[in-house]
Amino acid sequence: MGTEFLQIKEPDEAKELIKNYFNKYYNPESEEVPLEEAYNRVVFEDIYSRIDFPPFDRALKDGFAIKSEDSYGASEENPKIVKIIDSLEAGSYSKKTVELGTTVEISTGSPLPKGADSVLMVEYTLKDGDEVELYKSVTPSQDVGKKGSDVKKDSLLLKKGVVLTADKIGVLAAQGFTTVKVYKKPDIAVISTGNELIEAGFELKESKIYDVNSTMIKNGVTASGGIATKEGIIKDDYNQLKSTILNALKKHDVLLCSGGTSAGVGDVLKNVLDEIGEVKLHGIAVQPGKPTILGVVNDQLVIGLPGNPVSALVIFNVFIAPVIRELAGISEKSLKTVKGTLQKRIHSAVGREQYQLVTYDNGDVIPIFKDSGAIFSLARADGYVNVSKNTEIVEEGETVKVSLFN
Repeated sequence: MGTEFLQIKEPDEAKELIKNYFNKYYNPESEEVPLEEAYNRVVFEDIYSRIDFPPFDRALKDGFAIKSEDSYGASEENPKIVKIIDSLEAGSYSKKTVELGTTVEISTGSPLPKGADSVLMVEYTLKDGDEVELYKSVTPSQDVGKKGSDVKKDSLLLKKGVVLTADKIGVLAAQGFTTVKVYKKPDIAVISTGNELIEAGFELKESKIYDVNSTMIKNGVTASGGIATKEGIIKDDYNQLKSTILNALKKHDVLLCSGGTSAGVGDVLKNVLDEIGEVKLHGIAVQPGKPTILGVVNDQLVIGLPGNPVSALVIFNVFIAPVIRELAGISEKSLKTVKGTLQKRIHSAVGREQYQLVTYDNGDVIPIFKDSGAIFSLARADGYVNVSKNTEIVEEGETVKVSLFN
């Protein structure tokens, strides 16, 4: 029940350990959702076409469905004349058969009548009663969308891992899908701990501050493809924290807790986890964010993030968000990094990897030199630059890679 840190892990070792424990206790799962509610969800398995599309030969233009040889040699000086035997609007079809010397008036999207092999656009015709003059020659299949020309039945439509945007949902709708199998979102509980914290909306009394982390981390979970539920602010009270953790894990897959991870007098999370489970990680050799905890309780994970908002956000983005995205089926390729020129020198403590908050403006990378408790530095920050543990100085003018928060 001591307050000492366990053996501090190097960042790569910590990432691997966290990933391995997620893989041990959680597997990506699927769920079927209505197509209308599938926007921005991730396809769980390859999807194949159910029908040929288009499902029939169809007109690509308004005009007249003819046998192409009826138009050979046609011009404005020498029009060809054919008889109209039927007229079609989109959504209807003709039972008539087009023979030489006859035609069916047709709308875009309508099925090509039997016997016809091409469509002559209405712009090159002149209708006169039940006849029409043809002023242009066409070739077989001209302005006809052949059955299956877009996609054949049983063709691959969407690959596993594709994010369902409006255009891709349209593709599924064209195939008659009403539901789609997607990755189930990881269900994560979020709590903040600390006697000093109060909810926004209440009067800010002496020695109190508004809770930042639970709302911030909840939205980070959402952006990473999960579902997050705030389970409230918990005082630095052993029994209250213990009961909250146990109750939250009954309803959710994972618990993210901010605060209570340091080796301070008022920090109790490690002690609680030692009683109800087992601490697997306590401390990462990074700045900010050293006091990070990973515990296992009844084969579920409890992750303790630092209480300082900057530290909490950085640790979440670097170590926790990747495993949530993996469960949610979101590819790491979707993450955005940019390169730019450092505008001010960065000093870093040798022996500890540093995540330096920066702003990014049209190729200029500007460090934000505030401590990890400086909440409003987050308002300016666009992302962070990773400084390796063996680097003491990153010089002004160097090209650096910025990992963007958005």
